[in-house]
Amino acid sequence: TETRAAEEGISPRELCDRYHALHTAIYSWFNIAFDKFGRTSTPIQTEVVQDIFKKLDAQGFIVERTIEQLYCEQCNRFLADRYVRGVCPHCGYPDARGDQCENCGKLLDPTELKESRCSTCGSQPKLRSTKHLYIDLPRIKDRLEAWIAEASVKGFWANNAIQMTNAWIRDGLKERAITRDLKWGIPVPKPGYEDKVFYVWFDAPIGYISITGNLAADRGEDWRAFVQDWWKNPDEVELFQFIGKDNIPFHTVIFPSSLLGTGERWTMLHHMSSTEYLNYESGKFSKSKGVGVFGSDAMESGIPADIWRFYIFYNRPEKADALFTWKDFQEKVNGELIGNLGNLVNRTLSFVARYYDGKVPEGKANVEFWNTVRTYEETIREKLDRAELRDAFRTVFELSSFANKTFQDGEPWKTRKDQPELAANLIRDLCYVVRDLAILLHPYIPGSAEKLASFFGLTIGNNGLSWQDLGKLDGLERVHNTEVLFNKLEDDFIQTLRERYSGSQKERSEREKEQSMNTSESSAIKSAEPAQEQTTNEPIATKFARLVDLRVAKITHIERHPKADKLYIETLDLGGETRTIVSGLVPYYKEEELLGKHIIVVYNLKPAKLRGVESKGMLLAASATQSDGSEVVEVLDASFAEPGTRIQVGNIPLSEAPAEIDIDTFFSMPILAKDGVILIDQQPLTCNGKTLSTNRVLQGEVG
Repeated sequence: TETRAAEEGISPRELCDRYHALHTAIYSWFNIAFDKFGRTSTPIQTEVVQDIFKKLDAQGFIVERTIEQLYCEQCNRFLADRYVRGVCPHCGYPDARGDQCENCGKLLDPTELKESRCSTCGSQPKLRSTKHLYIDLPRIKDRLEAWIAEASVKGFWANNAIQMTNAWIRDGLKERAITRDLKWGIPVPKPGYEDKVFYVWFDAPIGYISITGNLAADRGEDWRAFVQDWWKNPDEVELFQFIGKDNIPFHTVIFPSSLLGTGERWTMLHHMSSTEYLNYESGKFSKSKGVGVFGSDAMESGIPADIWRFYIFYNRPEKADALFTWKDFQEKVNGELIGNLGNLVNRTLSFVARYYDGKVPEGKANVEFWNTVRTYEETIREKLDRAELRDAFRTVFELSSFANKTFQDGEPWKTRKDQPELAANLIRDLCYVVRDLAILLHPYIPGSAEKLASFFGLTIGNNGLSWQDLGKLDGLERVHNTEVLFNKLEDDFIQTLRERYSGSQKERSEREKEQSMNTSESSAIKSAEPAQEQTTNEPIATKFARLVDLRVAKITHIERHPKADKLYIETLDLGGETRTIVSGLVPYYKEEELLGKHIIVVYNLKPAKLRGVESKGMLLAASATQSDGSEVVEVLDASFAEPGTRIQVGNIPLSEAPAEIDIDTFFSMPILAKDGVILIDQQPLTCNGKTLSTNRVLQGEVG
């Protein structure tokens, strides 16, 4: 975090705020539901981490060591592991990080790297003596091994989790440093360590505990008692964790050791669902290198979220590495999602609409058919209980394939004439299977499952269909307003995406800049006007004024989102133009507090679907974390301005309305509330000559 923030010339807090907002938007687009999407930069996290550390220290499991650490004379500082790059001693990878080789996955100490260099300035660091604190894993080993022996069996851990954990034990546990020479992080509460912070992999897993506490704080509950109920209640709570295999040791060795060493009775890991790697075309997905298709890319691809969700689950690398290729993506979507599931839904419901006037026919259940269906459903249930997400998902499609074959073998297009009872029995059975498929698919592709249920006039979830309805043969009456669930992925469209997302994100950005420059040059030649190059040193305020169109809007109608507990759907008047947006303000505002309010909207933000509703813009609100860990949010107010009025940055003149921008571009230019004034790069946002301000959130992030 500190490294990236330094590269971008912003503070770590600003960087974290930006990515937290970006990830929130991405997860919302993907229909990923959280009780609490939290973060570790909160007061509750600090309290919990420091408390666990103090208890480990009191139990004698924290030791101080003087070590030789790499020091950059050019930057005049000790280098934390991620500030060091070099050649991996195990696989020879030339750009390994100081804490872990991204290529082979081996955990490293920065001093092990060959040809090491400072990641900031590129100079070769030298060794100097410094003191750090270590967790004494060898002394906790007996407790850890006894716990692993029982938990891995009872919790049916994934094979790679067992193998990697056993390898760590077999190779001999070592003391592991838990402090770093950084500024951003949780302070170490021990004399002599005031200038150090806790290492992220000691601190981060404890975030599971503190975020639980923050959930309680958001609800106005006693967060300490809430944490006690969940995290110190092993008799009643089972902890399931889902991670990639490179993070296994932190969750099966270091985090459990941190809890066991306190001497307290914690809710420990029950099941570890750890995946292998998902590779991309000819290489490996890499967040640090920007290789692959990421959440923001998926949002801009033109492919609905449920299509991506389908393929991610269908191709989840549960037992071996999996490969994402555009060709396989296209084939699986067109073959399984459309050719199997979509075909069954379409042919069954179309038959009802065409030959039974939309009414689900009366009939008798085929006992043998339903025995098979219920066997599939029980298998799916068992696999999900064991967190075998991919295998359960594929079994859902096996059930769909079985139903398709039953339709084909039954030939209802023939029997409806000469044996109408047989045709009615078959179609009735298949309608109930389609309903069951909606229930089974809902955790995986929720939007499509909800639409499928709506074809029967039903809902899923609150007072709607649930797992208890599986296999029940009642409740269906009519088929309503059916439509095609999924659109085929055509060859030319997939080829366009393959080319767009080839190479790294940096290479893509360079291609886009080059294309943009070529376009600008071409336009300049045509108009015989010199092109004005936008330099990389362009001030953020100038860039913001050039790219972002903020306008005043009046909320004329507001309602709860029917598919999301925390979202409102707002209708806006923008001075002669009406728009709809979606906002996550339910926890912070009542409908009547927002209705009629004049707000600020990002007018030229690319539209995005949020839980099935298209949002054409985004309102601005300031937010901040209070001392108790809870979040306070204040919607920016412009009650003094008419709807449609544009917002100005400082004294920068308003230009022509800028083109559409994506969410990444918007969040790359952070807006802040400082002393109640709304600023972009120290320039105030103004409307009709009046500065935008806040009353409650005097210091915070605006987004």
